[in-house]
Amino acid sequence: MREKISVKFDVSVFDRDAMGHGGYLYTTNASLSSQYANKRLSDIALAIVNFKGKRILELGCGDGTYTKELFDRGEPLSISAIDLSKKAIEIAREKYSDERITFVIGNADSLPYADDSFDLVHIRGVLHHMDNPALALKEALRVAAAVLLIEPNGYNPGLKVIEKLSRYHREHQEKSYTSYQMRNWIRNAGGEVTYERFAGFVPMFCPDRIAQVMKAVEPVVERIPLLSFLACAVVVLVAKRSA
Repeated sequence: MREKISVKFDVSVFDRDAMGHGGYLYTTNASLSSQYANKRLSDIALAIVNFKGKRILELGCGDGTYTKELFDRGEPLSISAIDLSKKAIEIAREKYSDERITFVIGNADSLPYADDSFDLVHIRGVLHHMDNPALALKEALRVAAAVLLIEPNGYNPGLKVIEKLSRYHREHQEKSYTSYQMRNWIRNAGGEVTYERFAGFVPMFCPDRIAQVMKAVEPVVERIPLLSFLACAVVVLVAKRSA
């Protein structure tokens, strides 16, 4: 299996993160807010899609922390996890040795897999780093008939401000997209969206006390349509390949 490396995307900042912390900042010795935020993403993924017994491809697996969590909780047949960061993949391979989980260095917009190699592609917080997210979605729908997509909510005005002001976000080239944009990419890739919702309220890297308050009101924020549209942290989409 070939391991392709992107020539456009600057992956060095992710390699430095992995080397400096023995994993990513939001997974290794993660703050309370990061724990809250990421657990909500895992809970949402497992609540809306049945992973059990399926062949899963995870795009942008990072250091493998959430790959292992989804494997343990979702009980898929196997997970193939791919990421551009060589250092992150090295850490993931060292930490998780289960033969049913495979970690590969590779580029999401040129996947090293045949058509229909998987039952589901899981994309969690990855498109907003990519040079060509539309192509990544096209590739995802080539190798699997279904995609679960969890991305920062591009309708959230606070997130847009953070992307401009936060050094971390700028260094990691973070940007958010609206569900309208992602729906268009999916449609152009030959897919159709079958599920959409907005979820999560706790931002990563905020003080513990603020995280606790936001977590307490998170269920209310998620239930109110206009509020969830503007205030939730992520948009969740499930897409299937059109017949």
